Parts: sequence; structure tokens; C-alpha cells
Amino acid sequence: MTDAIIYRLCEKNLWDAATRAGVFCGGTDDVRDGFIHFSTADQLVETARRHYAGVDPLMLIAVDAVALGSSLKWEVSRGGALFPHLYGDLPMRAVISTVRLARNAAGEHVFAPEFLT
Repeated sequence: MTDAIIYRLCEKNLWDAATRAGVFCGGTDDVRDGFIHFSTADQLVETARRHYAGVDPLMLIAVDAVALGSSLKWEVSRGGALFPHLYGDLPMRAVISTVRLARNAAGEHVFAPEFLT
């Protein structure tokens, strides 16, 4: 599996702290699991629904998977799907873009179509 761009959903305050530090070391779940969790574009909506429902503000971080090198592993997770896991810190040089996600009237996070293809 080699998606060129992978995504991280992140609470804004945690992302702001990472930006100031120049590196993202992960959140509580990442520290517990020993790697930073990422999703592919196809996995974003379900990841947001399962793990970030009600989180606002929420950031969507696009990352260059190739820039992460051999520290990025594709591993079986939810429903047998392969998910990208980073064994190490996320350097800011690998970040392509960030966007704050809006929420619809039902409170669900809204993803622009370009993130879902």
C-alpha cells in the first residue's frame, strides 16, 4: 500500500502545540499504541465518526507519505483494512497542508470532495 498522501485528524490545540514545537509526537491514543495513527482518504469519514465525533475544532492534516520513509508501516486494523501507522514523530517538513473542518447541522465533520477521492 503506498498512498502518496495520508491524513491525520487532530484536535486544534494539540496541533497548535505541535506547530510551535516543530514536530507532532501524537496524542494520547498514539502514545498508548506506540505509533501515530493516520488514515487514507477513503478512511477519513469513518475515522472522524468513530474517534472524533463532537470534537471541535478539528484539523485535517495532509501528509506526504513518501517523506516519512521506512517509519511508515501499513498495518491491518478496523475491518481488516490497511491503515498507515507512523513509528516515530511527524516532522513538519512532511506536512503538505492543514485545514480546520467545518461541521454540518447534524454535527458531523464535513470533508471537501477533494479529500475523499
